[in-house]
Amino acid sequence: MYKKFNYLSPDAKKIREEVFVFEQGFQNEFDEIDNYATHLVFYENNMSVAVCRYYKDREKDIYIVGRIAVLKAYRGNRFGQRILEVLENNIVSEGGKKISLSAQVRVQSFYKRSGYVVTGDIYMDENCPHICMEKNLNKGDWN
Repeated sequence: MYKKFNYLSPDAKKIREEVFVFEQGFQNEFDEIDNYATHLVFYENNMSVAVCRYYKDREKDIYIVGRIAVLKAYRGNRFGQRILEVLENNIVSEGGKKISLSAQVRVQSFYKRSGYVVTGDIYMDENCPHICMEKNLNKGDWN
């Protein structure tokens, strides 16, 4: 089950703090994008366990996805795949045709398996290597 928010909910904030701040050591986790992005929070047995956010870049007519996080205890249970499926379906229902994201290089293969392609060079963000990736959303590909 998941819930959709048009603000950074306490559950979303808690997961992002746990994964990105405490576990991975990022310092600049929260930004102004949180004020206008759509946030999806995923639940297992009424506990928040995973999160992501997305928003439309109107100038480029593309949806930007980010802050995908799964609590450590719930990794390996396909939550990441479920997040991508749900957010892609949400974006398609909003008329979106293309997604862009900045992936940590260490999980680049996860996104590749889901149809994302590399569109840029590796760059550093808070001492962590990242890479830009995109996916075209074709409604004909959806079940």
